[in-house]
Amino acid sequence: MQIGTVRETFFFNQTRSLCSVTTSPVSDFLIDGKYTFEVGGKKKRQRQLQSIENGYVVKDDIETGYGNIIPLWMFGMLY
Repeated sequence: MQIGTVRETFFFNQTRSLCSVTTSPVSDFLIDGKYTFEVGGKKKRQRQLQSIENGYVVKDDIETGYGNIIPLWMFGMLY
C-alpha cells in the first residue's frame, strides 16, 4: 500500500464527518469550498499552494506545526 494513499485516506476520514470535503483542482482536498489542503510527508513543499488563499500543508512525521503547516496527527483529534 502506498503511504501517500494512507495519509490522504486518514485525512479524509477524520474531516468528512465535520466538513464538506471534495477534491481540489490545485491540491488534494477542498474543505467547505474555502480551505485548500495538501497532504504529504515531512518534506512536502508548498509549491502548489503559493498563490492560494487559505491553503494549508498537512505533513506526516512532524510533531508541531508552524505558519500554514499542520501535523497530520492533529486531525486524529477530530474523531
